[in-house]
Amino acid sequence: MKNFSTWLLVLFMIMFWVFRVIVALMYQLHLDFGGIVPLNETIEVILAFVVLVCIILVVKRKMIGGLIYFISYGLYFGVDVINSFTGIVSVTSQSATNLLNYTNAFFSIIGMVLAIAVLLDLLVDKNRKLNPKDKKTDWFYKNEEYDRKLDDRADKNNYRTL
Repeated sequence: MKNFSTWLLVLFMIMFWVFRVIVALMYQLHLDFGGIVPLNETIEVILAFVVLVCIILVVKRKMIGGLIYFISYGLYFGVDVINSFTGIVSVTSQSATNLLNYTNAFFSIIGMVLAIAVLLDLLVDKNRKLNPKDKKTDWFYKNEEYDRKLDDRADKNNYRTL
């Protein structure tokens, strides 16, 4: 994890995970957390453990971690985003006027954007991990002309040993 963007995304993943754990815990304790409720409390608990594994895999730069994170958040929050937008667009829906529905939709959108950003970061950075460039050492290890000069010089030096 050399990129600053990767560090920020992992930090946001952890912060969003802590936020979702607090939301699930407050819902279980029947306390109000600003009207934010989990979409499905059973899936929310399962998703919390899946996201922990995904965070570790993303830190290790494994593509499977970002893919699982994207799919799980897409299936969980994507349905809520679509339902929220259809509720907002339809004029006859009474739930569209509720501020709490807008708040839940906002956090669902944040979850979707975060999952897309993590997957895109892994896709873009995958090429750099497979073929890294380091200016400090590439002049020596990837310089064929330097190797040829060294080989020619080594052939001409015939030292006697005592």
